[in-house]
Amino acid sequence: MQNSRYYQTNYRTNWQIRSPSVRVIDEEGKQIGVIDINTARNMAREKGLDLVEIAPKARPPVAKIADYAKLKYQEAKKKKEERKKQKIQDDIKEIQLSPFIGDADLNTRIERAQEFAKKGFKLRIVIKFKGRQITKKEFGFEMIDRLKEELLEIYEPETEAKLIGKRIIIIFKPVKNDKK
Repeated sequence: MQNSRYYQTNYRTNWQIRSPSVRVIDEEGKQIGVIDINTARNMAREKGLDLVEIAPKARPPVAKIADYAKLKYQEAKKKKEERKKQKIQDDIKEIQLSPFIGDADLNTRIERAQEFAKKGFKLRIVIKFKGRQITKKEFGFEMIDRLKEELLEIYEPETEAKLIGKRIIIIFKPVKNDKK
């Protein structure tokens, strides 16, 4: 699927439709049937609307009697809603660690996690194993347990820690405070 920001649907309307006959759908969404293109254009014109080709690859092509500007507006509104849903999924922040990370670096990552919690983000912690470190998986799971203790007041685990390839992944969600 192409990115909706760069991809814009252009419908053929009225005289741009080249097929000799079309399957027509009226403004209420009822299917009228396969009609000669000139008859369909006249029907649309009598109602003060446009004949818009919505499925050009169908045989015969499907055309709808509709207000073209309103159709474009509804499409833009739908795309905007899709973008909002994508932003909701971006509410997960990720912190990457090594199973043998130093204490100072770990404290920096924990501080960053606390900042994410203040903003209400979910947190995905990824522990990456490099090379032969994968033979010591228990160090990764110990690191997860240590992080659970450190983040206990602000985060609670949403999923269990899973080993996927050379990574251990766990997702935390912010703890809701009832004191507010």
